[in-house]
Amino acid sequence: MSENEENEPRGRARLPVGVVVRAVRLSDAEEITDLINLPGYRAGTLRPPYQRVEEVRKYMENPSPGALNLVVTQDGKIVGNGGLNRLSGRRQHVASIGMGVHDDFTGRGFGRILLGAMVEAADDWLDIKRLELTVYTDNDVAIGLYRKFGFEQEGLLKAFGFRSGEYVDAYTMARLRL
Repeated sequence: MSENEENEPRGRARLPVGVVVRAVRLSDAEEITDLINLPGYRAGTLRPPYQRVEEVRKYMENPSPGALNLVVTQDGKIVGNGGLNRLSGRRQHVASIGMGVHDDFTGRGFGRILLGAMVEAADDWLDIKRLELTVYTDNDVAIGLYRKFGFEQEGLLKAFGFRSGEYVDAYTMARLRL
């Protein structure tokens, strides 16, 4: 059995040769730090610039309960990462997700692969009924991808984040499976 077949989640189309979706490892800290510090990647998040490996490693060593943190790799290089965080108590049926793709690998289907893996885990393994996310209103590519997976816009958050010297709005989006 090939590495791709071993890592192939049930129900998804076969991954391209050399592409693997897997859980984050502590040994990924430096490569993930490089990824999240890329200008394009960072622009889609709330992360401040110049994250340090030590900060990323500390976060990786202490994931929140109910977290599923994944990477997608191409020929062993991390080209995207994503996280699904299950909420607790009366919202334990809900998870929030976030993800990003390496600046040099956008538009090649890695976001679709990563989101597909998180949606599959939520639906088939974690019994998540509601997936929710926040996305900047000017991130048309991500919004289109989320819609393809059944996410719908639920709200508009004015001046949600501060990016490149100005306040920017964001949408809340969710996907329900009842």
